[in-house]
Amino acid sequence: MQEDILKVLFTEEDIQVLVRKLAKQVERDYKGRNPLMICILKGAVVFMTDFVRNIDDYVEMDFMDVSSYYGGTKSTGEVRIIKDVDTSVRDRDVILVEDIIDTGITLKSLMELFSHRGAKSVKVCSLFNKPSGRQEFVTADYVGATVPDEFIVGYGLDYDGRYRNLPYIGVLKPEVYAK
Repeated sequence: MQEDILKVLFTEEDIQVLVRKLAKQVERDYKGRNPLMICILKGAVVFMTDFVRNIDDYVEMDFMDVSSYYGGTKSTGEVRIIKDVDTSVRDRDVILVEDIIDTGITLKSLMELFSHRGAKSVKVCSLFNKPSGRQEFVTADYVGATVPDEFIVGYGLDYDGRYRNLPYIGVLKPEVYAK
């Protein structure tokens, strides 16, 4: 697995610094408001776990599995809900927790969906932002770091279901996904 990585962009320690920074920002902004954190599966589950453990206040969690990628490295442009949230968002402060914002297609769709469902507010917390891939204009309210236009994996991010378990963020060698 390690041999498929071209270079490491963020070490395990680098990531934890970003996670703590984001958690403290959200904690400050939502003190006493019990926001509903919606983890966008599968990629954000590793981030979400560390993120909420660094918030010293009440939060509620739910999970949603959504995809616009069906294998490969490019978005299909069609958003598909695989697993919806179990919690009502009506009159709730919702924070969508993402691993990375790339095309913005999925995120735009989810923001519209939860607004339509009556959320009091819908904010986005993403560990990484890749503006070079943007097809829809969306911005995150909380971003850990901006990443270059390279295919990154690890810490929840995958290629074809693999590499999520890497403790760091690395650039995948092009020959791995060009097969």
